[in-house]
Amino acid sequence: MTAPERVLVRAPNWLGDAVLSLPAVRDLRRSFPAARIEVLARPWVAPLYGAVREVDAVRESRGVGADAGAVRGAFDAAVLLPNSFAAALAVWRAGIPERWGYATDLRGVLLTRRPAVAAGTRGRSQVYYYRAMLAGIGLDVSAPPDATLRCPDEWATAGAARLGEDGASWIGLNPGAFFGGAKRWLPERYAAAGETLARRTGARIAILGGPAERPLGEAIAAAMGVPARVLCGETTLSELVGVLSRLRLLVTNDSGPMHVAAALGVPLVAVFGPTDWRETAPVGARHRLVREPVHCSPCLLRECPIDHRCMRRVGVDRVVAEARALLDES
Repeated sequence: MTAPERVLVRAPNWLGDAVLSLPAVRDLRRSFPAARIEVLARPWVAPLYGAVREVDAVRESRGVGADAGAVRGAFDAAVLLPNSFAAALAVWRAGIPERWGYATDLRGVLLTRRPAVAAGTRGRSQVYYYRAMLAGIGLDVSAPPDATLRCPDEWATAGAARLGEDGASWIGLNPGAFFGGAKRWLPERYAAAGETLARRTGARIAILGGPAERPLGEAIAAAMGVPARVLCGETTLSELVGVLSRLRLLVTNDSGPMHVAAALGVPLVAVFGPTDWRETAPVGARHRLVREPVHCSPCLLRECPIDHRCMRRVGVDRVVAEARALLDES
């Protein structure tokens, strides 16, 4: 194919998926080293790509009409990582000549290259789903996948300011997760694990999450016998990345912050229940997955219709033991 000079990457809409898209973004840069690569992403995800050196610029997605107007005439090719019809419609309306993506959601007619999902792609990390699409249009994705993220100095400084510049080491708890309560390990167990780790390591505890998780964070802090700093709803994305970069360890559910921490190389213990660990596990070597292999998992349900056994059977001692083992390796 003729190498495009200007490439637009429509990013996934969720933080964890954005992290898992980074190897594909780097594949594009290797394939088109002289091209200008810009990322179009939803506002709550866009800042992440500003820390990726392979990206020349980042634009905020505001919807089909606004996106089409903003990118019209500016690009030779568009790479669609999300599977939505709206993402394809925007670049089609913008008149971008080459539009590449999977032909899902009845959008095949809007695309110029639409590879089939390669056999064996599903049931592996989402990283390979994005890369397989690029391979299907003829790009080289043979390099080892690179899902790492470097925290910019100013973000690290902002994260340190949120935690407090007192020389303390910090362990993070991330007890929330989008898409329903089934992905959440029990709050009282987060409290017990956090307290145990704080007493055994001398680290301080920071509880992370969004504004909607503030009550959850405060309840966990109140149940602990050691002080905890509740940062739920107090950080921008760049500040969250900065906070995560300062942690000695993170205990988390399957969530966006889990993937960011893994990309930063922060040791983490992830508790998995209804989600498919094969596709959404963190990438990298410094993590431990804790899950109970019950017959109904992964069910992918937002709320458990029975007894939430996949989470209830994961005990505090088990999570603490995995955390201690990771800390001993550090």
